[in-house]
Amino acid sequence: MMDTTLVRRQPSVWWGAMIICGTVVGAGMFTLPVVMAGAWFGWALLLLAVSWGAMLLSGLLFMGVSLHYPPGAGFDTLTKDLLGRGWAAINGLSILFVLGILTYAYISASGPVYQQSISQLGVPVSTAEAKIALTLCVAAVVWLGTRGVSRLMTFCVLAKILLLILLFGGLLTQVDVPSLLSPAAPGERYWPYALGVLPFCLASFGYHGNITGLVSYYQRNRSQITRALLLGTGMSLALYLFWITSTMGNLPRSAFPGIIREGGDIAALLAALREHLHVRALSLLMSVFSHFAVIASFLGVTAGLFDFIADRLGYADTPRARLKTAALTFLPPLLASLFWPHGFVAAIGFAGLFATLWAVIVPALLAWRAQQRFQPQPRVLPAIVLVLLFGVLNILAWGLSWLGWLPVFGAA
Repeated sequence: MMDTTLVRRQPSVWWGAMIICGTVVGAGMFTLPVVMAGAWFGWALLLLAVSWGAMLLSGLLFMGVSLHYPPGAGFDTLTKDLLGRGWAAINGLSILFVLGILTYAYISASGPVYQQSISQLGVPVSTAEAKIALTLCVAAVVWLGTRGVSRLMTFCVLAKILLLILLFGGLLTQVDVPSLLSPAAPGERYWPYALGVLPFCLASFGYHGNITGLVSYYQRNRSQITRALLLGTGMSLALYLFWITSTMGNLPRSAFPGIIREGGDIAALLAALREHLHVRALSLLMSVFSHFAVIASFLGVTAGLFDFIADRLGYADTPRARLKTAALTFLPPLLASLFWPHGFVAAIGFAGLFATLWAVIVPALLAWRAQQRFQPQPRVLPAIVLVLLFGVLNILAWGLSWLGWLPVFGAA
């Protein structure tokens, strides 16, 4: 008799790629030309490419280890089983710190922006009310699961790409190639600034908290997950290259110290680029772009934090259990944002160090232990070594920068 059991159709690679790209490419991309100005274009391209490759490898290593476990098994389960409770505790605190601080930062930073936008529509709300409304909307989407996140993320990512092209596409036609590729002036060097840029590049490819959800979403299909990671991170790299080329190709290196002295944010960069931009309603389009950028990254970060908390506490994938997980994911950052709206500034400087631990070092160590316990794969060992070297180099860069031993471009 024919088996009439229906096999659920595999979701498209596109949805997973949108989650990755939406998480990775946020409003923080606008700071890249500023922090990379000292190292300039050649080093910027090299560091972005190396960081993309290393972070993709670390994600693939973590995915490979995850496939030895049931769907839903996340960082805590894998680390506790393969590296022990000590490593699991350290790694868990790192994840909670990084994703919690980022969630706190998104709520704190976006509250005033959305308060102003809602008020302009004729609905008077306070900043606190805007923060609560935004958090509830994002929490509802995350509670629905990966499918809901992927759909909204796709809309946000496509809107961001369209707005990015509308705003800055014309800059590509005006790129000054000799300026981009020009050697350093006599007595000046680009390479001393390169090491300090590396932690920013690592942070620009942070998506590892979303892998657990993708493993469940694609029913542990290695090929689908791999292609989603490749497409998502590849799109992110392409968007970064577009932005770096557009800005550095229209502004000489000598213009960036002034931008840095003005605060180094998107407002200062836009002011310097304004004579090159031929876009009407520039401020309106930038405001719309920032809204989509914040929502996409906010969704990606909190979806990763949601999956980690569910795995750490062993909650089932039921509506009631997901509601408890959502409360633990969103309530603490929201309350912290309401009572201490600027407190994250003091702690966010350490986020890069902890991100190196759980998104680079730990995936490599997990893959190494999995090689010992499960069927070894010779091709994995070189990837483990490369990822570990990348992690150590980032820790070195962070430490030297924190001690003030690295040169700072544009410093007075």
